[in-house]
Amino acid sequence: MTEGFTECDLTCSSPTTSVETLNAVACLKIDPEQPIFSVLTGGMKEQQPKQEEADIAVPHQSTCGGGATSPTSAASDTESGIFSVESEVCAEHDSELDWFCATEQKLICSRCANAGPCREHSLAPLARRNQLVDVCEKIQLQALGIEKFIQQTLAAKEQKLQVRNASASRAREQVLAHVAAARETLEEEEQRLLEQVQREEERVEQCLLTQRAHWNHALTSLSQTRSRLVHTLTHAGDAQLVVRGFASLLMLLCVCVRVEEAEGVGKPCDTDQLNLNPACIDSKLLRGLWATALLLGPNAYGSPLLKFDERTVSPLLSLSEDLRTLTFLQKKPRQSLPYDPARFDSWPNALGSLSMSSGTHSWIVDVGKSGAFKIGVCYSSLERKGSENEARLGYNSKSWVLSRYDGDYSYCHAGKKVPLQVVTRPQRIGLLLDWLSQTLLFYEPDSGSVLHSVTQPFNAPLLPAFAVTDRSITILKKNPPHTLTWTP
Repeated sequence: MTEGFTECDLTCSSPTTSVETLNAVACLKIDPEQPIFSVLTGGMKEQQPKQEEADIAVPHQSTCGGGATSPTSAASDTESGIFSVESEVCAEHDSELDWFCATEQKLICSRCANAGPCREHSLAPLARRNQLVDVCEKIQLQALGIEKFIQQTLAAKEQKLQVRNASASRAREQVLAHVAAARETLEEEEQRLLEQVQREEERVEQCLLTQRAHWNHALTSLSQTRSRLVHTLTHAGDAQLVVRGFASLLMLLCVCVRVEEAEGVGKPCDTDQLNLNPACIDSKLLRGLWATALLLGPNAYGSPLLKFDERTVSPLLSLSEDLRTLTFLQKKPRQSLPYDPARFDSWPNALGSLSMSSGTHSWIVDVGKSGAFKIGVCYSSLERKGSENEARLGYNSKSWVLSRYDGDYSYCHAGKKVPLQVVTRPQRIGLLLDWLSQTLLFYEPDSGSVLHSVTQPFNAPLLPAFAVTDRSITILKKNPPHTLTWTP
């Protein structure tokens, strides 16, 4: 050490302090295999033999100033210097022991460090040494925290991960099993429908061949009968026809009539037997999957613009301000509304504001408050005036509706009713219209069950159609996605 050696206070947050601390550690010549706290308390492995030799050679004399003259007192000074520095003073200079001599493993004062016998030894300020103790304690606490994290948290996560992997494997197998079962069912349904279409095609072809042979034979029979009649009329005289041929002629005519009746000879006309039956491709399974795919697709939420067209609302009904709720005016005088050619004047009907002639459309109607209503679609050319069936929903060829009356549900079109089996009274009823497949479907959103579906060749734009004779019905703003099932 030189005369210019000065003291300085160090903090762990300063870069200079970090460098000086590392220098102090280097001066201490710490063995990395030695326990950290034994180093800090002065127990240096390689210094102990030298210290013991020095104690044997000079048992009562120290080579540098300090507060002790024996190994026991030096060790005591060292230990007390770490943990109780304030109570120790240098015996030679009566100064505070604020330095540590690593060479002799003892505490010394600043004067001993600057000008005393220890100035050439490996020295370190005691403040740095205390900082090293704090740093080492923090490192040990961090190591304990890391060890605890590895042994407890990570080990538990690994165990849970193994459980999750097993659960994920089971879930994956379950998904594959369900998909395989669904694929097998769909393949069987596909094969059944294709075979059914093939049989129907062969039936139509055979029917055409049979009809052709039948009508050719009938044409030949008629030609032969006509030739005989012409021959009789040509070669028989009037007297012969009156005397002998009249009875024969009547008999021949009777025979011709019987032949026509027996062979079905009559006016040719087109029949359903000559056309492919569209029911051969009807599949509840495929239709349910098709409807589910549409409702879960981008069109699942319907059109937020659909409302009641106030120009069509009957005087028997009242319309809410948001144009979404129809209320039947029971036992009340009709509203005094201005004349409009689009308005129903006798039946409690109203139409929607959305015209549909392409794409896919869906909407849901809240019918929970009403005990008598109709919902469906109709052509825009539906009659609006009068009390005849032409303006009554479901009783003409221009409207297709689902009806509830006296607790019974039915599908109505052209005056024909198809009873529907409804297990529980639905609070909401949804409609799905797919123009490409010409399919209209009624379903229950809450349970996802299909109430009825119909495939109809629509040849004009359609409008949503409504009727209510009990309380009110409401068009909902948005349709949540649903998975559809078919009721048995």
